[in-house]
Amino acid sequence: MAPTLPALLCLGLSVGLRTQVQAGTFPKPIIWAEPSSVVPLGSSVTILCQGPPNTKSFSLNKEGDSTPWNIHPSLEPWDKANFFISNVREQQAGRYHCSHFIGVNWSEPSEPLDLLVAGEEPAGRLRDRPSLSVRPGPTVAPGENVTLLCQSGERTDTFLLSKEGAAHRPLRLRSQDQDGRYQAEFSLSPVTSAHGGTYRCYGSLSTDPYLLSQPSEPLVLVVSGLTWYLSVLIGVSVIFVLLLLVLLFFFLHHRGQDRCRKSRAADPGPEDRGPQSSSSPGADAQDQAIYAAVSDAHSEVGLQLDHRAATSEAPQDVTYAQLNHSTIKRATATPPAPPSGEPPAEPSEYAALAVR
Repeated sequence: MAPTLPALLCLGLSVGLRTQVQAGTFPKPIIWAEPSSVVPLGSSVTILCQGPPNTKSFSLNKEGDSTPWNIHPSLEPWDKANFFISNVREQQAGRYHCSHFIGVNWSEPSEPLDLLVAGEEPAGRLRDRPSLSVRPGPTVAPGENVTLLCQSGERTDTFLLSKEGAAHRPLRLRSQDQDGRYQAEFSLSPVTSAHGGTYRCYGSLSTDPYLLSQPSEPLVLVVSGLTWYLSVLIGVSVIFVLLLLVLLFFFLHHRGQDRCRKSRAADPGPEDRGPQSSSSPGADAQDQAIYAAVSDAHSEVGLQLDHRAATSEAPQDVTYAQLNHSTIKRATATPPAPPSGEPPAEPSEYAALAVR
């Protein structure tokens, strides 16, 4: 008997120590409400509590109510309990906690869950339905600064902003009196794609913080488009491309002007040129024959020159030369000379020669 007592004492101490360690390592359960923690009066809601696997029991407690609501998990892995409330009334509004039981101890209570009831009966205290607006607009790009403004013409202590389908609790702000209208500004800055969704605004009094007014009209916030830094990057890129195009245009224009100046310098005007040469070989031979016939005034060509002084207002003197076609042809092909004293058989033509 003597050895049995110390053994039992050691076993009890080890079990107690293990129980304390296990109790100290129990994680807090997670609590949330579906479809939302803001419940219209008369509708149904489910409060869920989740803990570690193989939990024996869950307990739901409402602040101010000494009677807990205990339930056993019904599905494997035995880590979740559903507390269903049908036909929600004002009495169900309040703050809830849940705990789970494993071994011989209960866990620490979960974070609080505020179950808010909104509808006709609470509206007897707040008859005015608040309005909800957004600045700068319902469609914004990621990174912009957005403000949701909740207003009411009736005295309101607190405004709440609820997002449809959100897991977190509604945002709550104290109201401010602006020229007889109560309002609160909810800032969502800078917005991301996660901020997109449907929002509603509620009002409440400090005397009944869990009873809300009727909701405002729903406001749909759309967050779409490129992020602000991508927009800036695209804008800078567009400006850079435009500058390159402008510089390219001026470069090509200046290069074209240089080419024009060079071509003009290489190809002088008619006043700077000498006698123009014909493009055909026959015309070149004829011009050379005419030039030879005119220059040799005392040869056998028999060319008659009539110098006529230019007494008119012309800027330069003009000399007319009477050309004999047959003589020019004979001078070119060196045929026999005509009999002396015989007049030319073909008519004569005059060509105006500029004398410098």
